[in-house]
Amino acid sequence: MKETNETYGNVPASRTGIEITDAHRAFFKAIPKAELHCHLLGAVRHETFVALAQKSRAPIERAEIDAFYTRGDKPVGVLRVLRALDEYLLTGPDDLHRITYEYLEDAAAHNVRHAEFFWNPTGTVRVSKIEYGDAQAGIVQAIRDASRDFGMSARLIPSIDREADPDEAVALVEWMKAHCADEVAGIGIDYRENDRPPELFWKAYRNAREAGFRTTAHAGEFGMPWRNVETAIELLKVDRLDHGYTIVDNPALAAKYAASGIVFTVVPTNSYYLRTLPPEHWAERHPIRRMPELGLKIHPNTDDPTLHKVNPSEAWELMFSHFGFGLDDLRGFMINGIDGAWIDPATRETWRTSWLAEFDNLAKPLA
Repeated sequence: MKETNETYGNVPASRTGIEITDAHRAFFKAIPKAELHCHLLGAVRHETFVALAQKSRAPIERAEIDAFYTRGDKPVGVLRVLRALDEYLLTGPDDLHRITYEYLEDAAAHNVRHAEFFWNPTGTVRVSKIEYGDAQAGIVQAIRDASRDFGMSARLIPSIDREADPDEAVALVEWMKAHCADEVAGIGIDYRENDRPPELFWKAYRNAREAGFRTTAHAGEFGMPWRNVETAIELLKVDRLDHGYTIVDNPALAAKYAASGIVFTVVPTNSYYLRTLPPEHWAERHPIRRMPELGLKIHPNTDDPTLHKVNPSEAWELMFSHFGFGLDDLRGFMINGIDGAWIDPATRETWRTSWLAEFDNLAKPLA
């Protein structure tokens, strides 16, 4: 059966000429997956958003909520949705437990075996008025409940709001140090990159590293210069890099990072490129295509699944149908995800053996 635009909400149809069959879709759903780049507030179910708005009596019309989840030709307004959740809808730890558990349940339905997801505590504490320790406890309990119910593992990544003052990032690290939990693996940084370069947050990253936390950062996402990628890796010393697309503009630097083996978590439905590239050439001209050619280790993720109208299976399918990567490429991306995950070495080796064996068996009918 031919793919349609409706499959991925707002993503234009593929121009690769590949026919995606039911067998393909079953394969993309069945392969074991790690999800290393997903934002908790971008994974809230539509019906849950409505229920939280009703419970909190938020001054948001149902039509406006519905509009949040209706993607037009080009996605807009995602950041506004995330801010609205902090401002109006999240009122206590139970709300955070609910949206976390539901996100992990949805991910598990697509055979996500391990998830590492972002949460912005600054908004929760400063805007939602939920104490950090209470908020983190609600999320961590949901991770444990999901492990029990779905047999998956997950890690929380408290993430710096780069639109806030850098001192808030330093405070975030102190909160994390005061409320250590095995499920809280490290820090990230997100929200709009424009005019908020990585170097503003050097102190928070230094403190996080000294406290033993892992680190990652969004950089090179909004068409911002490759220097942001360089700064995140060289100054902030991140363990992996989120997005990083503009590194393709500096092939020499890309070669250096290819040799280092750092993993780039990419998003096939990245909204910046959907907005700025013409639909007929969007997937052909997206930097994701060039990154593996430069030797970079990439791994596909959903980012904001309910808002982008994409699930983990479709994220992998897009790499095949729209970006033109073959099954061997996808196998390599799976290895990259295992290598980039914040897990212990023994687990990494176990997954490399078992997941790849599953992948190979599932791929045989499509070869």
